[in-house]
Amino acid sequence: MKVRKNYLLLIAAIVWAVAGGNILRIGLEVYESYVGVLNVLLSAAVYMVFQIFVFGKMVRKHTVRIVGYEEEKQFFLKFFDKKAFCIMAFMMTFGIGLRVSGWCPEVFIAVFYTGLGASLLTAGGLFLVNFAGVMRGNTQEA
Repeated sequence: MKVRKNYLLLIAAIVWAVAGGNILRIGLEVYESYVGVLNVLLSAAVYMVFQIFVFGKMVRKHTVRIVGYEEEKQFFLKFFDKKAFCIMAFMMTFGIGLRVSGWCPEVFIAVFYTGLGASLLTAGGLFLVNFAGVMRGNTQEA
């Protein structure tokens, strides 16, 4: 199934927002017992690290790639490249395995998942902002 290339940004926004929302929910479900200044600061640090060094860069890279496609219609899964799909599969497998293994204390899950989930959710929001910007630009050109 092919979609207009700009809609790949919308698909990416939805995928990242859903993933981020689910991870954030997992973190927040166990956070109640661990709320404290240090843990909130640690969650904010996790958020910033992932936003600055991972997901912020990823959003820019994929937006440029998507907008740069020459053909207007693209396969709907091309919102990611192969490397990004592999990274997401690894992150999901590792994250689920880490959580169910019991190797990490619940406080780690609360702090880390909250920061990571919020950063993923932000990435979804940034893709949505980029989608709106591209669509506005197309409307003004017409």
